[in-house]
Amino acid sequence: MDVMQCAHQMRDECVGRCGISRERPHNPVMTHTMLCRSALYTPGANPAILLKASRSEADVLIFDLEDAVAPESKPLAREAVASALADSAVAARNVVVRVNAIGSTWCEDDVRAVAALRPAGILFPKINTPEDVRVAQAMLSFYGVPQSTALWCMIETPRAILNAPAMGQLALEADTRMSTWVLGTNDLVKDLRGRHTPMREGLVPMLAFALAAARANGLCVLDGVHNDIQDTDGFAATCEQGRQMGFDGRTLIHPAQIETCHRAYSPSAQEVEDARVVVEAFALPENEGKGVLKVGGRMVELLHAQIARETLAMDAAIAQARKV
Repeated sequence: MDVMQCAHQMRDECVGRCGISRERPHNPVMTHTMLCRSALYTPGANPAILLKASRSEADVLIFDLEDAVAPESKPLAREAVASALADSAVAARNVVVRVNAIGSTWCEDDVRAVAALRPAGILFPKINTPEDVRVAQAMLSFYGVPQSTALWCMIETPRAILNAPAMGQLALEADTRMSTWVLGTNDLVKDLRGRHTPMREGLVPMLAFALAAARANGLCVLDGVHNDIQDTDGFAATCEQGRQMGFDGRTLIHPAQIETCHRAYSPSAQEVEDARVVVEAFALPENEGKGVLKVGGRMVELLHAQIARETLAMDAAIAQARKV
């Protein structure tokens, strides 16, 4: 039995074991715990760049075996990424490896090469259907990838956007590995036969749809790249756009983009202070059991208290990351 047959058999067993038709929770808990304001793509075929990236301030490093590597360089890139992951300094970072697409000549060898090196995640491109998600998860199990390694999925085709709600629901299964979606905006524009515009008007509806599907099922979701490294104003504007929409962070193509990205996706000092005031107000004994309070001249509800706690948790995670 080859790996694809095994993957389908394991998938079918998983369906029966998990009971997909069971009632799902109304308010899913976010399944990811990793700080993901920035995820820096790094070509896998260049060992020097891999090590340089590991010294950057990016929250996540994506070591790329797919688009950034020419076909004839795939074996070399695989070896370089495996060697980098074996380095203790690199292994201490949150590293995700982007493998080649399911069904390609290289995918299984990619997964096999990094299986024992415990990356934080393995990112599969061209995930278009629930079936693709199941095959990816089964492949991770088949090659002995540790349970601590999460499944990340590229959402980068019109078909993936249309299937996003069904794919997202798989994140609610008890033994899911899927934690994060990455929007592939370049591929989306290509497949839509659209154009890149400064504020991405043609993409916004699809970004929002994928974001809603991710949030409905407790997934982390990252916005796509900005291609023009010199266009700092445009990059900052679309970072702010993505943050306003609700993305957790963004994928990057150059270390020079990290600072601007972090500024957009981190709470400001004022937001942190406002959040602390709200949390402290609800914690006062005289406010126990109250659902609405007047704080700083405005009405705040329990949902605002939850948002405030999330803001403080984000601020604490950022402070912790600075210490590492």
